[in-house]
Amino acid sequence: MNKKPEGHITPYTHPAAGWGALKQVAINLVREKVAGGNYRTLLKQNQPDGFDCPGCAWPDREHASTFEFCENGVKAVAAEATSKRVRPEFFAAHTVTSLLAQSDYALEQHGRLTDPMVYDAASDKYVPIAWDDAFTLMARHLQALPDPNQATFYTSGRTGNEAAFLFQLFVRLYGTNNFPDCSNMCHEPTSRGLPGTVGIGKGTVMLEDFDQADTLLIFGQNPATNHPRMMNELRDCARRGATIVSINPLRERGLERFTSPAHALEMLTGSTTNISNMFVQPKLAGDFALIKAIAKRLVERDDEALATGHPGVLDREFIARHTSGYEAFEQDLRAESWAVLLEESGVPRLQIDQLTGIFIRGNNIISTWGMGLTQHKNALKTIQMLSNLMMMRGQIGRPGAGLCPVRGHSNVQGDRTMGIEEKPTKAFLDRMQRVFNFDPPREHGLDTVDSIQAMLDGRVKLFFAMGGNFAMATPDTPLTFKALQNCALTVHVATKLNRSHLIMGKQALILPTLGRTEIDLQNGVPQGVTVEDSMSMVHLSYGMNKPASDNLLSETMIVARLAHATLGSDKIDWLRLGGDYAEIRELIEKVFDDFHDFNARVAHPGGFHLRVASREREWRTPSGRAQFVPHAIDLDTPIHRARAKHGERLMTLMTARSHDQYNTTIYGLDDRYRGVYGLRRVVFINKDDLTLLGLKNGEHVDLISVWEDDVTRRAERFQLVEYDIPRGCLGAYFPETNGLVPLHSTADGAGTPTSKSIPVLLERSAA
Repeated sequence: MNKKPEGHITPYTHPAAGWGALKQVAINLVREKVAGGNYRTLLKQNQPDGFDCPGCAWPDREHASTFEFCENGVKAVAAEATSKRVRPEFFAAHTVTSLLAQSDYALEQHGRLTDPMVYDAASDKYVPIAWDDAFTLMARHLQALPDPNQATFYTSGRTGNEAAFLFQLFVRLYGTNNFPDCSNMCHEPTSRGLPGTVGIGKGTVMLEDFDQADTLLIFGQNPATNHPRMMNELRDCARRGATIVSINPLRERGLERFTSPAHALEMLTGSTTNISNMFVQPKLAGDFALIKAIAKRLVERDDEALATGHPGVLDREFIARHTSGYEAFEQDLRAESWAVLLEESGVPRLQIDQLTGIFIRGNNIISTWGMGLTQHKNALKTIQMLSNLMMMRGQIGRPGAGLCPVRGHSNVQGDRTMGIEEKPTKAFLDRMQRVFNFDPPREHGLDTVDSIQAMLDGRVKLFFAMGGNFAMATPDTPLTFKALQNCALTVHVATKLNRSHLIMGKQALILPTLGRTEIDLQNGVPQGVTVEDSMSMVHLSYGMNKPASDNLLSETMIVARLAHATLGSDKIDWLRLGGDYAEIRELIEKVFDDFHDFNARVAHPGGFHLRVASREREWRTPSGRAQFVPHAIDLDTPIHRARAKHGERLMTLMTARSHDQYNTTIYGLDDRYRGVYGLRRVVFINKDDLTLLGLKNGEHVDLISVWEDDVTRRAERFQLVEYDIPRGCLGAYFPETNGLVPLHSTADGAGTPTSKSIPVLLERSAA
């Protein structure tokens, strides 16, 4: 047999997961050199007496099964449990300049950080620094700033509730609401859009609702890669006859066929489950027009039914009893042009009719979505239009039905609940004022994009990151690099080395922290941290592995010691709180009514559910009712203007994860479900577009972003891969293509970078 080249494209013909997933589990445990004794960690993942997965935010079935981990969860755990170490000797042997030449994958593969390090510009190396000296350095910078708003404090979604709450308390006592976080780059249109329709920016379903749903609409998601444990729920739904529709420009393998590693018989017999009954492939940024088209067709079908003496298809009782604004919304639908809807969605009228029929026949409908809906200019409108559509048939606030945004990182929703929010509500600030007896800053702070611009302008001098890989996760990569380098001090709390640590301000610190899987001892007592998943369940999580180094601090203690060094402990005993997380939870329940009896309730196996008012048909809107919100289709967007200038040669690019990555963390170089092996600089393209552009499958091209400024944004030498993707649309991996996303190309009303709809041109690469 001929050996395949290291980098190759080979169509994947197997179901998602199955033995291929178990093989990758073994490969990753070996690759990360995980000690045999740490393999038992997997059996404690997502268990009541174990730790919550540091990967995705999908909830756990009863939080007590014997097999509650997936391939990508294992990759995340293996990355923490690795025996590889990045000690001071490593930094002594490598300049920052030499490390910058390494790939993102290579940087992660060096292993766990062990000691706090400070950048030494004279040698271009990181050198060790004592923890006390690191906190003194940070405090000196913070105290020297003439305005607290000259500092910005980033939070990644891996941060637990206790650290996040303490972090926001410290920063607000310091005097600013500058809280850029990963929500700004992913589900912000959900968080900003749903309050305008149903009154709260969270989903309305729980995991048990999937047991009763007969119809699932899956928008802009690739569950088999991004939240694989969701696949078992979809498998069970499909096996009992639920209708599942995948709505996504890419026809992803996990939504075609799936073999569950959690079911022994299925593995032994090689059987598979067909997941989706229908695939709909809108063009990029076309979901808004598609959802509006279904809503318009629903009104037409209601008219047709009533005209023939049949019951209408709308839930008129729900609309009358629970909603406001329907008449204006319906009027807008009737006035909308079918020609515009079809052109903007890219979906044929026949498919829209079929999808509307499925929606009408469904008794219990769940609509789920990921970043395929949220990273567009019209994302907030899209989320509200989907909410409108579900309200038309009363599919919100009852068992087996509802809205289900699927968050990415494990505690991104919990961090927002804890107050990591640059636009805090008056009610929250008032409660903080009463509980802690200080006047918190009232002016809205900076989100992620605004923070980058403020650093570029010199308005922000200090950047502090609680986890994440800010430099690579954000848009307009060269500008973001310049922004960070413009700071007086950059600080990164991290478990492993990444590129952000190499893009420094005048001074820079790397602060190594405990991972979710590691034992967190404070004053000799093991501490647990809590997280909130996508469905508002709050769990308690205890690590079980020995820490990677004796010189690591927990995120919570890092915040406590920084607050103590900066503000002193006259008002709040920071070090006491950092040594006992139960005391932090007692403070949390004083600020948030839904967290009453926090310590007692979270000690129960599986934790507890945070009440979501809209799930119970309590609408926290100004009218006290769920609100229909009409939206026009914008025909004068940057994509429209670019297409008017460049014609059919203008393509729209979406960025996406490969299967061997989680956010910006690259676990490997394969994307096996899409048939890509050993490669990352690839671009997926429709075969007809290859012909149109005079290009061939396998050729290399440069991608040039088209934007209305004088900045040249270019990503060079990407291999063309013929793929099932709509005409005029392209797909490529991030972070390699993040530099093509203009900094201020963001979702209206939400500020999320438009990473799923970037106008680009292709040029054949130089030989």
